[in-house]
Amino acid sequence: MTMAENHQQASQQQQAPQFALQRIYTKDISFESPKAPEIFQKQWQPEVKLDLSTSNRPLEEGLYEVVLSLTVTVENGSGNNPSDKKETAFVTEVHQAGVFLAKGLDEEELHRTLGAFCPNILFPYAREAIDNLVLRGSFPPLMLAPVNFDALYMQAREQQSAKQQPEAVN
Repeated sequence: MTMAENHQQASQQQQAPQFALQRIYTKDISFESPKAPEIFQKQWQPEVKLDLSTSNRPLEEGLYEVVLSLTVTVENGSGNNPSDKKETAFVTEVHQAGVFLAKGLDEEELHRTLGAFCPNILFPYAREAIDNLVLRGSFPPLMLAPVNFDALYMQAREQQSAKQQPEAVN
């Protein structure tokens, strides 16, 4: 191979999109059961609320940290009569993070990768961490349903573009 061919091949490799997972780690984790042990003496009628968010930041050229934050709040009790009011059984929060290499992507591809693809990779780890915390708190297993991060990403992009469009003047 000639020197020109080597240079051309190296140039093409630099321009080709690159994506790689560098590291997955737990950035923050917590579990709280404010009504224990009294909550264990009541009939188990859980109501689960999931709050989910993602964030990302560049670390250096082509290297990004993505953080998936999940907060699960479970209330127990039907709330149908005054003696059976809803009480917080537990609250657990996990900030699952990863460092990702993403190079050679156009701006839209990069946003989609960091906003949907990377959280999809992190979610199983966060879900497992939450389930482990819940079990250690002596509550029944809580396996969160899969999340469609692509749909959430598209919904967020649509909302963002709707905010940016000027309102029509009547």
